Amino acid sequence: MTIKVGDKLPEATLQELTVEWTPGCPTGPENHKVSDLARGKRIVIFGLPGAFTRTCSGKHLPGYVDLADKIKSKGVDEIWCLSVNDAMVMGAWGKEQRVGDKVRMMADGSAAFTKAVGLDIDLTERGMGVRSQRYSMLVDNGVVKALNLEKPGQFEVSGAEKILEQI
Repeated sequence: MTIKVGDKLPEATLQELTVEWTPGCPTGPENHKVSDLARGKRIVIFGLPGAFTRTCSGKHLPGYVDLADKIKSKGVDEIWCLSVNDAMVMGAWGKEQRVGDKVRMMADGSAAFTKAVGLDIDLTERGMGVRSQRYSMLVDNGVVKALNLEKPGQFEVSGAEKILEQI
């Protein structure tokens, strides 16, 4: 069942690689419980099918990076980019996109969170396996306050501009 406005985020663990990459990768990704990260915060989460993909790299993530200061000026504590990729890929993508501290690059490598919120999509026929649908949501203290779910293959309602209007 798909999560909806008024629902609480499910318990899951996401990973994040927050250190600068160095030869030998001396530290691994950090595990974060969603409930701990969301407690007492207003968060914008946007999910997308995959790092380094055309629309995700060309429009979706850059829009949030560009509007991060405006979004945060409206009382949002954090912005999360969430994808069914591993933390190393998300870290490299964030570095390549120069997200800095504007957007947290959150990995859902096994799709546990994505499946728990009912926003998974099987893209096996396109060679991508199980991925996240494209969406955005505003979350306040773990409760969904706004949800924008794209139709498959579309990018019309989950961008930074739309969520900025809803805050």
